[in-house]
This record gives sequence, C-alpha cells and structure tokens, in this order.
Amino acid sequence: MNAPFMHAAERVSPLVRRVTAPNAGPFTYTGTCSYIVGAGDVALIDPGPNDPRHVAALLDALRGERLRYILVTHTHRDHSPAARPLKEATGAIIAGCAPYAPPPDIGVTGPGLDASHDTAYAPDVTLKEGHRLDLGGATVEALETPGHTTNHLCFALRDEKALFTGDHVMGWSTTVIAPPDGSMTDYMASVERMRQRDDAIYWPGHGDPVPEPQRYLRALQHHRRAREAAILQRLDAGDDTVPAMVARIYESVDKRLHGAAAMTVFAHLEDLVLRGLVESDGPPSLAARYARK
Repeated sequence: MNAPFMHAAERVSPLVRRVTAPNAGPFTYTGTCSYIVGAGDVALIDPGPNDPRHVAALLDALRGERLRYILVTHTHRDHSPAARPLKEATGAIIAGCAPYAPPPDIGVTGPGLDASHDTAYAPDVTLKEGHRLDLGGATVEALETPGHTTNHLCFALRDEKALFTGDHVMGWSTTVIAPPDGSMTDYMASVERMRQRDDAIYWPGHGDPVPEPQRYLRALQHHRRAREAAILQRLDAGDDTVPAMVARIYESVDKRLHGAAAMTVFAHLEDLVLRGLVESDGPPSLAARYARK
C-alpha cells in the first residue's frame, strides 16, 4: 500500500524519519523523500527541491536537534536544491555527491536529463566510496553507484542494515537512464555490486521502501535484460531508429512517458554498441541508425 503524502515528519524506523516534498508528478511519484537519520545529532539525506513549504517542514521536524550533515545522493533538481537554504538556516555541512560536470560528448549524444541538474550545488565535502560519518548514535557510509547519473551515491545506515538509494533503486518504478550523464553500463555494474551487500531494506528517493532488496535487484536485472532482448528483436525486425523502437516496445505506455522511454532505449543501445553486439552509423545518439552486428 502506498504511503500518503506526509508534509510532517513520519517515523519509519527507530533511527529514520521521512518528510515527503510536495512535488508529486509522473517522474517523482508522491514526491521526493527526505530522510532524517539519527537522534539529537542528525543527518538529512536528500533535502529535496527548494520549495519553501518543504524547507519549513524539514526545519520544523528538526526543531530541538542539531543538523550536522546535509547529504545529497545526486544533483537532479528534485533532490539537492534545498541544501542551500537549510545550510543557511542551520549551519550544517553539505556533503555527498560531486557537483555535476557536463559530459564531454554532450554535443553528440544530446542533453539527456542533463538540464535537470542543480548546477548551483556546491558541497562542503565530496564523499567517496566507503567514507563514513559518525552521528554518535548512528553511522552513515557512502556507496558510489553511478548509472542514473555519473555522480550518484547511496548512503548505508549500518546500524539498521538500511540503504538510502536515491534514484538508483525505486520501489514504484524502474530508474530512468538517460545518456550522456546516465549510463546503462555503469547502472548494471552498480546493481551487481549492490547484490554483494547484505542490506535488509532500501529507502528510495521516491515511493515506498523495498523490504527484500536482493529479490528486487534480481527482478531489476531481469527487467533490464528483457528490455535489451526486446530491442534486439526490434533490430531483427528492421526497426533501426530509437523512435521506431519506442513506438513498438512502449505502445501500451502513456505517450507522455515516451520521451523517457526513448532515453532508456538509447541507453541500452549505447551499452550494446560498447559490448560489440550492435553497431551505429556514427557515434551512438538518439538520431543514429542501429543494426545487429
């Protein structure tokens, strides 16, 4: 059952509270989930959009506590912009992913979701794989998970065997992978790395928790392999462009989502070209023509 919109903080585990931003939509579901971790000295994971209503709800939830860290999984504008007003209000340290850097091939591949990045994001500390933050009663550890974006991080709460997955894994939908900043090759490698962990629950950036992570990761891998197989079938049938493949593979999907679907198909094709299974008439792009090798 999906959780209702909660403007006030909702306790979801002994060490975690969730505040959902009022930015529901086709790509954000019920809104961005901001998580307060710890007690007394706390961290805030994914502050969300710079919406005064959301910022006020977070400050109200933090009343009487010390916000030490504002942690950011990635720099899409529904996740990071509220870091700035929250830092101004509390003096907390902004820590997390690296700032967005435009990919060198953006002129060839097209912008993808790159226009959705918060280019004003400026962390005080950029976290790398294995970097740990001690909150006294809780320990948070950074995990590098590129794929949805190049700079994507997840955060592990070791005390509860929980992982805050940002947009890398979401329970309500598969993740959009949009080159050039998004990479299907990197995404699948990150998913496989997560399968080596023993997390007991995922807290995603949108939607409900994932209570059986390993089972869900297997399902994600199966879904991506099935999508890859569908693309190869369309190539065999003579569809050699991204729009032609989207029209057939996603014919039963709301056409408002076909733009995102095109990005996903392109990401798979880019990966297939890299693996030597498909060729394109020039560098892989949304406008290229593709064929089986």
